[in-house]
Amino acid sequence: MFDIDGTILSSTGAGRAALERALVATFGTPGDPAYLYDGKTDRQIVRESMRATGFSNAEIDEKMSLVLERYLEGLREELVSPRRHVRMFEGIETLIDAVEKRDDLVLGLLTGNIEPGARLKLGAVGLDFDRFRVNAFGSDHEVRGELPAVAHRRMRDAYGVSLDGRDVVVIGDTPADIHCGRALGARAIAVATGRYSVDELREHEPFAAFETLGDTRAVLEVIDA
Repeated sequence: MFDIDGTILSSTGAGRAALERALVATFGTPGDPAYLYDGKTDRQIVRESMRATGFSNAEIDEKMSLVLERYLEGLREELVSPRRHVRMFEGIETLIDAVEKRDDLVLGLLTGNIEPGARLKLGAVGLDFDRFRVNAFGSDHEVRGELPAVAHRRMRDAYGVSLDGRDVVVIGDTPADIHCGRALGARAIAVATGRYSVDELREHEPFAAFETLGDTRAVLEVIDA
């Protein structure tokens, strides 16, 4: 299960720019510019950043749908803006192809993006969303740590298979990706293509950590371990 931002691709800030515009339009403020979006769900970002500026949970809940609607409108514009260089990271396409060809692996997404935002970002780098068969999104639950369980249930419902937790592999670029599947027993593969270095990621004890996902054979060996 792949994270998107910082793992599959870089949108060079398109998502943050679009969400900040939506927050300003809806709440009158973009929130603290030092607030980190990494490893959080879209709804969590809205709630935490707006709570920090003084809005109540009730006020945030009332406007959540509107701010996300405005975010998606802005994201469509940002992803095609000449200010952005949206690109897949080294080795991602080859790794996705390799996983997809295996009859003992199922390709999926585990991301804090709401589902329509995930579709837009993957489309911006030419990845077909429908290749990912079992997914969990920030629109499924506001708490990132709940998403592996969502994916686990969907795997069971789609394929009639109840996996052991360790059979779920979460691939991501933040400590949140490493920790989110722990309650389920999932294994985490960390990659230093986002904000965090390999050493910083290893402090959180992932199953494995890589500078990039460019060595397809090495990543598959970890998945098969």
